[in-house]
Amino acid sequence: MFKHAQLESVKAWIGDPAHGALPLHARIQRAIRQLIVDSALDVGKPLPASRALAKSLGVSRDTVESAYSQLHAEGFIERRVGSGSFVSERAQGSPRRGTAQRHRPQRESMRLSQRGAAMYQGGGVRDFLAPRPFAPGVPETRSFPLQTWERLERLVLKEYGTLALAHSPPQGMEPLRRAIADYVNLERGAHATPDRVLVLTSSQQAMTLCATVLLDAGDRIFIEDPVYHGARRAFDAAGLECVPVPLDAHGMRVEHLLNAVQPAKAVFLTPSHQFPTGATLALDRRLAVIEWARQHQAWIIEDDYDSEFHYAGKPTACVQGLDAHERTIYIGTFTKSLFPGLRIGYMVLPPQLVEPMAVARTLLDGHSAPIPQLTLARFMEGGHFGAHVRTMRGVYAERLDVLVRLVRKHLADVVEPRVPLGGMQMPCVFIRDIPEREAIDTARRAGIDLLGLTALHASSKHKAGFLMGFAAYTQDELEVAVKKLASVLLALGRR
Repeated sequence: MFKHAQLESVKAWIGDPAHGALPLHARIQRAIRQLIVDSALDVGKPLPASRALAKSLGVSRDTVESAYSQLHAEGFIERRVGSGSFVSERAQGSPRRGTAQRHRPQRESMRLSQRGAAMYQGGGVRDFLAPRPFAPGVPETRSFPLQTWERLERLVLKEYGTLALAHSPPQGMEPLRRAIADYVNLERGAHATPDRVLVLTSSQQAMTLCATVLLDAGDRIFIEDPVYHGARRAFDAAGLECVPVPLDAHGMRVEHLLNAVQPAKAVFLTPSHQFPTGATLALDRRLAVIEWARQHQAWIIEDDYDSEFHYAGKPTACVQGLDAHERTIYIGTFTKSLFPGLRIGYMVLPPQLVEPMAVARTLLDGHSAPIPQLTLARFMEGGHFGAHVRTMRGVYAERLDVLVRLVRKHLADVVEPRVPLGGMQMPCVFIRDIPEREAIDTARRAGIDLLGLTALHASSKHKAGFLMGFAAYTQDELEVAVKKLASVLLALGRR
């Protein structure tokens, strides 16, 4: 029979709410297994008869028999006809609790590859899972036409049946690639065909592929300064040397590329709506970048971030559509224009890169889910995507106006807004000596999410501040949050 302490240990394990989802026999089985693993029950130790243990635990004999049968199947106990059940010799390799306590080895330091260490130290890219004002880059989802999406998804399942449950080609489903090509040609002035589109899960995946397929560790890449943190971390993790290029009101100062003593293998741009400044890259600079890439046989990685949401006329045509030399990789996503849970992005590639990128993609996640791809294709073909973007463009423009008015009313003594011409977030820079990190941490504790500007800059020649996302929040929500933020920042400013 178990000792009193052992029996009580089993009872405690059974009664622990953390194990409540397990069937009763599984709880008993795992409790006894833990006693064996911890060496509380030695090899050869007899276990109580199933009838006796059942009585002690207040359960049926069948329940205990089920637990013993599983322990026997896993090799933890032996069952001998006429003799009973015993701890198996095969369990003697389990770490022994007493020995472990007497000779506890020192924990070795974690050893990662250089790339793994760079990924870990960079902190990754973390989305705001439960967004609060003013989480940047979060779209309004409460007004998404969910019934239309649901109807189109049912049509997809009706047409494709079980075929929609199979693997997608690594390059993506042809109907969606066709719809994407038609969209970027019409709306963004691109030169795209369905066979040049690679469907992915996100723009982050696209940047990771570019960093690893097009460049080697140690290669130089020009990046904007400040720059989207997801791009910088993808390039850092790949071991690239990121060379920051300053910006002005017209975007990246391209003369720094042309006059560089050491050339680079690529340049990363957000030309339509620079993140985080909101600047648009001027046409003459776009043409200069294209010529630079031609001369140096370099790549242009164009992230067409927030291009759908320009509030002062139509956005400038994308760089890819101007590039006759096919040195531009165009990156787009539906995460911001539709909803984050969709997880569909894409690249429009030069013909010679399609197969290498698709093969490389198979080493990451293989393919994107077919049902959302086919549903999105119908959503775009039916004109629903364009209609939704137009509606959201008007909504977001109004919310930006509201945010600007609120910041100038309640935060005028603390920050200066840098009003963008588009996008889903507004930069603000401090005009008082307030520590950026402390302001962000204090605001977070008050229920407000901000993204600091300092981490987006490679150089120290910038003003501290933060981004305020506004797209996902109503006028009333913005007003409440701005007033709360004002109380936080003004309190810090009075110290």
